[in-house]
Amino acid sequence: MLVATWNVNGIRARSQRLAEWLAERQPDVACLQELKIVEDDFPHLELLASGYHAVLVGQQGWNGVAVIARDKPEVVSRELPGAAAAGARFIAAKVAGIEVVSVYIPNGKSLSHADYALKLRWLESLALHVETRADKEAPLLVGGDFNVCQTPLDSYGGVRFEGRIFHTAEERDLVARLGKAGLVDLYRAKYPDTISYSWWDYRAGCFHKNEGMRLDMLFATPVLARRVRDVFHDRDYRKKGKSGSIPSDHAPVIASLD
Repeated sequence: MLVATWNVNGIRARSQRLAEWLAERQPDVACLQELKIVEDDFPHLELLASGYHAVLVGQQGWNGVAVIARDKPEVVSRELPGAAAAGARFIAAKVAGIEVVSVYIPNGKSLSHADYALKLRWLESLALHVETRADKEAPLLVGGDFNVCQTPLDSYGGVRFEGRIFHTAEERDLVARLGKAGLVDLYRAKYPDTISYSWWDYRAGCFHKNEGMRLDMLFATPVLARRVRDVFHDRDYRKKGKSGSIPSDHAPVIASLD
């Protein structure tokens, strides 16, 4: 089974690259973020042509999350309790007996911006949601753009960026609560000391210089984490396609499960 997460940075702009990725990688289920589209305009027919069904929460020109899968997902929730004011950033669906959650955590912009406090509140709501699950043994997969570098290994700035946005103790502590609540960071569990990124700025040749950050993650309950064979950042799909299709500034994260 292949599970994935990808911030597509606008599904209209990335529709061709997404179709190419689905055809080549053929994930069974994927979490998508930053759709930047309302549900009525979502390309359901194009996805069906690629063999995928979608459930989503959309927003015009901003945010938006989806769960797509070969088997039709069944919506569990379209809103994270206590976090609705931040926009379309959460959807949970059942796929093949697994609860799959796609999340897009607020960027925060800067430590002095009002969005930073919003980001912390959103992460607090997510942590509470996981901590208070009725059945903590049930299989759960949370995939998304967390906009947090959990350790110096997860940022090209390393320890030099400590205390900056994406690198604060407050952000990291809230993400760490997911682990304390029983979720496993699938990439870091497999590769505890490896430097690998999922996001690179479009500007200043950052991708080619590998000045990136690991912002996109797959978390899962132990019953799923034990099934993981491998996890990787799909750098090829951060590149322009041979057809000229334009990439997102994020690479997909893919995990293969037995």
